[in-house]
Amino acid sequence: MQSEVMFAGFGGQGIMMIGKLLAYAALEEGKEVAWIPSYGPEMRGGTAYCMVVFSDRPVASPVISNPSHLVVMNRPSLEKFAPVIKPDGICMVNSSLIPIETDRGDIDELRVPCNDIALELGNVKCANIVALGAFGARSKLVDMDILQKAVEKQFSAKPKLVPMNIKAFRTGAEKALEGM
Repeated sequence: MQSEVMFAGFGGQGIMMIGKLLAYAALEEGKEVAWIPSYGPEMRGGTAYCMVVFSDRPVASPVISNPSHLVVMNRPSLEKFAPVIKPDGICMVNSSLIPIETDRGDIDELRVPCNDIALELGNVKCANIVALGAFGARSKLVDMDILQKAVEKQFSAKPKLVPMNIKAFRTGAEKALEGM
């Protein structure tokens, strides 16, 4: 089975990193994986997104025009990409920065205040890890322990950042599972 996830937001929000972390977790599970980054012409501050495609079989094309799932960190990205998500997909929305909803009744819209949670934890820069934890818990595309280990490894060069990012990851996961 093939899974397709688009991560989108402003340049500088850690979009590429969380896409890579999902890709690493899928690799650890023995899946075939493709990760493709894309930056708008504006780059910093403009829309940045990446696509992660993984499967039990070789991935024929990593370029997907209609992804199964979307993790979106800013409003322009939501407005641009939410209409192309396949029905029954998950759209993880950073509700701290996105006050609107998708108005799509055919997808699972998960709204998590990623920036607010990150600020409560002491650093807004971990908002992307909150989003990753939320998406991972809701989608169940990869094992959460493997995904958490990918987060730990990402920050292992700066050991002081590991506990905060693990807390961000777990808090995102908890928010995703509330009310289910």
